[in-house]
Amino acid sequence: MRIGHGFDAHRLGEGDHVVLGGVRIACDYGLVAHSDGDVLIHALCDALLGALALGDIGRHFPDHDARWAGVDSRHFLRHVAALAAERGWRLCNADLSLIAEVPKVAPYIEAMRTNLAADLDVATPLINVKATTAEGMGAIGRREGIAAHAVALLQANA
Repeated sequence: MRIGHGFDAHRLGEGDHVVLGGVRIACDYGLVAHSDGDVLIHALCDALLGALALGDIGRHFPDHDARWAGVDSRHFLRHVAALAAERGWRLCNADLSLIAEVPKVAPYIEAMRTNLAADLDVATPLINVKATTAEGMGAIGRREGIAAHAVALLQANA
């Protein structure tokens, strides 16, 4: 078995939506990023890549490469899932924490879990997504950004 941890954060800026867990959420701002800025998926990719000892998302999808500008982060997750499968690993479970003052994500969590499970080709009960705020503290508390942590446990295929 192998475990990996991932973290990602992006600043809030101009826009009319954010994408979190592959779900587009309408709001009065956007995430400043090279891709779609999906911090939840980026953290999960890093957790999986960490468990596989394959570096991080920036190594596989560098932000200086124009191919990844504006790309749907679900593409990244499907690629990382394929890397795991090619190497003989399967996901046991993933636990993700979103840290944000805005937007309120409770109505979207099940859709996020469904998207992530589909992209990883696992059952939805293996994916947990939860959210918290920073209680007004720091940059996230001042609504300057959004962050996410992810932990993934992989098991070698029998």
